[in-house]
Amino acid sequence: MNNNIFPTNGILERASKELLLGQKGICIWFTGLSGSGKTTIAIELEKQLNLKGLLTQVLDGDNIRTGINSNLGFSDEDRIENIRRIAEVTKLFVNCGIITICCFVSPTNEIRAIAKQIIGEKDFVEVFVNTPLEICEKRDVKGLYAKARKGEVKDFTGISAPFEAPLSPEMELNTANLSAVESARLIIEKLKL
Repeated sequence: MNNNIFPTNGILERASKELLLGQKGICIWFTGLSGSGKTTIAIELEKQLNLKGLLTQVLDGDNIRTGINSNLGFSDEDRIENIRRIAEVTKLFVNCGIITICCFVSPTNEIRAIAKQIIGEKDFVEVFVNTPLEICEKRDVKGLYAKARKGEVKDFTGISAPFEAPLSPEMELNTANLSAVESARLIIEKLKL
């Protein structure tokens, strides 16, 4: 711990910010393979919540890894640091009363536990977008699965790196059977947003 860092006193409390917004801050954490539909569902969820007058922020691999985490790769250490930073940023949004929608492969139970611990158990809703690998590969607009199968992309989750299914997610969605619109509606109903 740095001895030159002191807590800031006088910052407005979370309850005051939530009262101002007329909503409760929460993190909806999507996990699943690349191409499973995490970001597509998140975008639809954000649209539906916006129509209800709720303030949201979507964080996904692309907007985070091109900005705040642009210096990280995909080693085990970098994956953990990626999620740690994301969780810290998410905690700040949630503490401002913002519904924060996170879309990250976050491939292991350990990594997701780190995020949950930082954000806070009561503020963390895990949604497993459980879509079969074959369907994810068919949707691969970036061509990453094909590159991973050729060995051109190392440590690619689902091909050359493992994905651990969540042990007890609050929700599980299979986008082979559900559209993004249906998935977003189910989340809104389940969380009573």
